[in-house]
Amino acid sequence: MKSICTLVFICGAILCQEEGDEALVDIYCGDMNCYDLLGVPRDTADRKEISKAYRKLAQKWHPDMFRSQEDKDIAEKKFHKIAIAYETLRDEESRADYDYMLDHPEEMWRNYYRYYRRRVGPKVDVRLVLAATISLISASQYYFGWTNYNEAIKCLSQIPKYKIQAMEIAKSEGLLKKDKKADRGKSKDILKEEEENVIRQIISEKMDIKGGYARPNWSDVLWVQLVILPYTFFKWTQFYLRWLWKFGIKRENYGLDEKLYVIRKNMAMSQGQFDQLEENDIEVFLEEELWLKDKFKVWKEEKDAEMRVKMAQSGRYKQYRRYMKNHGSDRMTFED
Repeated sequence: MKSICTLVFICGAILCQEEGDEALVDIYCGDMNCYDLLGVPRDTADRKEISKAYRKLAQKWHPDMFRSQEDKDIAEKKFHKIAIAYETLRDEESRADYDYMLDHPEEMWRNYYRYYRRRVGPKVDVRLVLAATISLISASQYYFGWTNYNEAIKCLSQIPKYKIQAMEIAKSEGLLKKDKKADRGKSKDILKEEEENVIRQIISEKMDIKGGYARPNWSDVLWVQLVILPYTFFKWTQFYLRWLWKFGIKRENYGLDEKLYVIRKNMAMSQGQFDQLEENDIEVFLEEELWLKDKFKVWKEEKDAEMRVKMAQSGRYKQYRRYMKNHGSDRMTFED
């Protein structure tokens, strides 16, 4: 949007000039030089001298200093030009753009672009916006990570299997021991809530939850990932160079970690998904030697065939096929 607005301003200014309007000698201060308007030398004037000259001229040409309407109108135009000159020269970057225009009048397009980019463009530092955005994403990421983890613990505490085990552990450790003096005056709801908190704490300590509901770690947030990105890239490069040397050039046999890595890649699974598999499943993968492409291909075809048989025997799938046969894939009805 900013680029479009800048282009429109530039095109409008150029068209006006091409149509024979008054030549834009100075796109900043009109028909006069900004330094001449303030009466300061270009080479030696510092910010303090520019501010002093502006205050002096502003006091002289302020419209309130004149009585007649004609004088006020003339003073207002003069005051406006002085203010523009001051705004142009007081800022170091704006002054640098202006000096460049004075030294390179032949670069018309570039001068127009720098002028309108500064006028139309946002005044906020992009670095601050970027830092604030990354901080917001990191905070949200960490917050929602803890929310998902607490929801998982709450869900597990309602499953009888895990709840009974947690209660047995809590009783053996004396965490559910009743204290009549401490519990005096507490309602049944409060006592029940305290018991559930103990059960959730036991489950949180004993259960190894993985995947999207795992306990969040500060090292997983975006800010930390960006900070350690060079190290991550270094480790990634080191890993693949080592892999190429050991197994591509020297033709060594895979170790256990390498076998599991290749199996995971063949299955197109992320590390989190692979970690959620049961140990028995992983042992079967190793026994089937699924890190070998040929054996993995045969295993995959067998699994796909088993899945097709299960789907064919599934009542829901049969109902779905009947629906598709009767209604087609692109017809929507309310008969069901």
